Amino acid sequence: MVNNPLRKQLHEENRLSWNEATKAHNSHKGNQAKFFQNGGNTLFPEEIELLGDITGLSVVHLQCNAGQDSLSLSRLGAVVTGVDISDEAISFAKKLSQETGITVTFYRADIFDWLEETAQKNEQVDIVFCSYGAVCWISDISLWAKGIALILKHGGRLVLIEFHPVAMMFDSDWSHKFPYFREGQPLTWEEGISDYVAASSEGLTLSEYETGIENFQNPYRSHEFQWSISEIVTALLQAGLSLEVLQEYPYSNGCKLFERMREATGRRWIPPDDVPNLPLMYGIVAHKP
Repeated sequence: MVNNPLRKQLHEENRLSWNEATKAHNSHKGNQAKFFQNGGNTLFPEEIELLGDITGLSVVHLQCNAGQDSLSLSRLGAVVTGVDISDEAISFAKKLSQETGITVTFYRADIFDWLEETAQKNEQVDIVFCSYGAVCWISDISLWAKGIALILKHGGRLVLIEFHPVAMMFDSDWSHKFPYFREGQPLTWEEGISDYVAASSEGLTLSEYETGIENFQNPYRSHEFQWSISEIVTALLQAGLSLEVLQEYPYSNGCKLFERMREATGRRWIPPDDVPNLPLMYGIVAHKP
C-alpha cells in the first residue's frame, strides 16, 4: 500500500525508535496489571464521550502502543483489535492482556500494510479509534484515510482524539519554531522519541510515578509528519467519510507538552499564566454513509 521505499525506511526507523522509547515509558508506570485488575481504565472523558456506547461493537485501535487504551476499550464492552508497528509495544500489550485477563487481539504491523491486508480480506469493523500522538507518524494522510474508509462498515465511525497541529508549531519553551504547513515533508529528530512519560510524571502513569530508566537517550532517530486540520479533514471527506464532530480543547490530556505547564484537574495540562490559550487537542468523529 505504501510504495515509496523512502517512506518505508522512515517507518522502519520509527519502529526502532519506538522500541527503545517504549521500554523507558513503561519503566515509570509501575504494576500496570494490578492497575487493571483493580478496575482501572486509562481513557479520558473526552474520548469516552466521542466514542459513545461501544458495547458489543468491533473496534480497531490503530497505533495502539503498549495496549493500555486497547484494554480499556475492551473494558467498556467492545471487541478490540490493537495494531502497532513497535515489537516492544505489542509484546508488552500481549503480556498485559494475558496477565489481566482482558481480551484484546494484538498485531505487530505497519498500519498501512495492515489496513491493506484487512481490506483485501473484506473484513470490516464498527469503529476505528486513534488517539494522542498517532497522526504525526502518518506519512501519507490521504492513503491513511482511504484505508480506514475501506475497513469501516456502512454506518461505522472513525473516532480520533489528538494533540492539535497548532500546538506542534511551538518548541518546548513556547517559542514559535516549526511551520504549520509542511505538505507531508518529514521532520527528522536525530535524538529520536523521547521519554515524555518521565517529563509528564504522574500525568501519564497509571499510579504513582516510578523512577525506572533515568536519563534516557534514544539511539535511533525518528521522523514525524505535520498535518494541518484542513488536510486531515479533507483526506477523510475525500475518502468518502462524513464529518460529525470537530471539537477543539484548550488543554492537553496526560502529556505535559511544554515547559511551565500547569496541571489542572483530571490530569489535564494548561498553559502558564503568561501564555494565552490555544488549541492543544482536537477530536473528530466521522462516519461511513
